[in-house]
Amino acid sequence: MDITAISAAAVMFVLGATSPGPSLAVILRNTVIGGRVRGLACAIGHGIGFGFYALTVVFGLVIVMEQNPEIFSLMQALGALFLLYLGFEMIRHPEVELEYSSGKREGFLEGFFIAFLNPKIAVFMLAVLSNVLHPDLSTDTKWIIAVMGMTIDTIWYALVALTLSNSIILTKIKDNQRPLNIMTGILMIFLAIWTGYRIISN
Repeated sequence: MDITAISAAAVMFVLGATSPGPSLAVILRNTVIGGRVRGLACAIGHGIGFGFYALTVVFGLVIVMEQNPEIFSLMQALGALFLLYLGFEMIRHPEVELEYSSGKREGFLEGFFIAFLNPKIAVFMLAVLSNVLHPDLSTDTKWIIAVMGMTIDTIWYALVALTLSNSIILTKIKDNQRPLNIMTGILMIFLAIWTGYRIISN
């Protein structure tokens, strides 16, 4: 077991999870429209989607992606389309009624797909773990790093959902739904366009 590699990966995973981006916006949105239950379901879905990348990178499937760049480009394109869809939806429907006990399945799926189709996470995994992994790592160490990435991601966004679902905070968010959602929607659309530009440029 390589403690140094595990520790380095843990630091990178924490920094990646706590950085703002589309994932945080989706957790926020689901917590606002569905309360604590939907927010937690979204966090769990996101963690599983994030775990997908951790497993693929740690166990070497990144080599397949490098040898078949069209697959990676397709995933980036799907991610850009998903961000574009979410962005327009948030702008079109900037205000919603809170439904504290509904939408667990929808929250889970939205969390999973924003991670699964988010090109930022794929690039993050490739950039971060390429500096941590080496050929001599044991299988146990690889599994620990992969599961740790999924766990850190899930716990962080679960804490975000629990904090946001506090009645006082949720009320303030609800009172400012329109500007927050419009700003978030514009950000997602910008990220989608930027991702599309990078795909075309390459």
